[in-house]
Amino acid sequence: MTLARYPDLPTLESDRLMLRKMSLEDAPDLFEYASDSQVAQYTTWTPHQSLEDSQIFLNSILEKYQTHESCDWGIIHKGDCKLIGTCGFVNWVQAHHHAEIGYALSRPYWGQGYMPEAVKAVVTFGFQETDLNRIEAQCKLANHSSARVMEKVGMNYEGILRQQMFSKGRFHDMKLYAILREDWENLSK
Repeated sequence: MTLARYPDLPTLESDRLMLRKMSLEDAPDLFEYASDSQVAQYTTWTPHQSLEDSQIFLNSILEKYQTHESCDWGIIHKGDCKLIGTCGFVNWVQAHHHAEIGYALSRPYWGQGYMPEAVKAVVTFGFQETDLNRIEAQCKLANHSSARVMEKVGMNYEGILRQQMFSKGRFHDMKLYAILREDWENLSK
């Protein structure tokens, strides 16, 4: 994806969160949650073993910012002034006007509505500021919390993609959820 109208990833805000570009200064906060095996349980990545792992990840994100590739916003908790997760477009197919969202959140912030708040901000950006017609997300079958996030932001369950993802040495079935621009417009009325 190239955000042609956005040479820099814009900052997004919600009631309790700010979604902004990440920097190397975020490495300690990133490591705090990315080293947690429970956070990494349903992700494609393994828990970070050192601060250097988090710095390597951040350098790859900074590279994507430079080349305007689809990538993550850092989720900043306004009250704590710290990075508590990531949310962003992990796959954007410009020719077909659709994108996929991915996200991760620090465990102390689970179950408090932060991730639906962040995903809603990204979905709103996608439909208000770009020409996306469809935004989708996927989760492993056992990841009920992620499925609930997708439902809370108005995504519809579309089915199971059998053995769609190869991660951590094996194939995984994935639940597919999506929201269309017309769905979002109806929800926004």
